[in-house]
Amino acid sequence: QVQLVESGGGLVQPGGSLRLSCVTSGIIFSINTMGWYRQAPGKQRELVAAITSGGSTNYADSVKGRFTISRDNAKNTAYLQMNSLKPEDTAVYYCNAQFRKITTWGQGTQVTVSS
Repeated sequence: QVQLVESGGGLVQPGGSLRLSCVTSGIIFSINTMGWYRQAPGKQRELVAAITSGGSTNYADSVKGRFTISRDNAKNTAYLQMNSLKPEDTAVYYCNAQFRKITTWGQGTQVTVSS
């Protein structure tokens, strides 16, 4: 059974940090491109960051310099380190695994940035 389980979300003050984790099972993690997406209320889901099987990364312009995506193939886990958080980062964050045309989503974790 394929599963992607996100954790690490929560409430944080502006300027704070959070680290999201995405633990996977049932997939060959090392060959998948892993991505983090987010969806704020009333908005479309958007790509935040992605990392390929070879370790290449790309980021949305809005998070460049603040967020870092990484992966640990030995642990079948992807991470999103989020620093200098802003209220506009508030959203449900989803983990995504993609290999060719096969896409799998996690259930999401809420991130709220508020004072």
